[in-house]
Amino acid sequence: MGVRHAREYADILKELTVAVGEIEGSYSFFEMEPEEWAALAAEERQEVMEALADDVFFGLGEDPVIAIGGGAIAYNNKHHVIEVSQGDNVIQIIRLV
Repeated sequence: MGVRHAREYADILKELTVAVGEIEGSYSFFEMEPEEWAALAAEERQEVMEALADDVFFGLGEDPVIAIGGGAIAYNNKHHVIEVSQGDNVIQIIRLV
């Protein structure tokens, strides 16, 4: 399977990177402790979030919902979007077409 998209992957990845960075505790996906995250420079944090967004994008092809920190990322193939949630609130919708 896989996440079907018509937009440029680079554009989707940029939006998804920002969105996962807004999820509280998203760094815990890589089993990082808060102290380890706090010790990273801003550029390193950006790289971690981009790696997370990339992993999540391809993971959604196997599992349509992935829990991350205090939120979740869901692939809605019917509407061709990725929904980023924190708690019960959708905080961002990323269009795939």
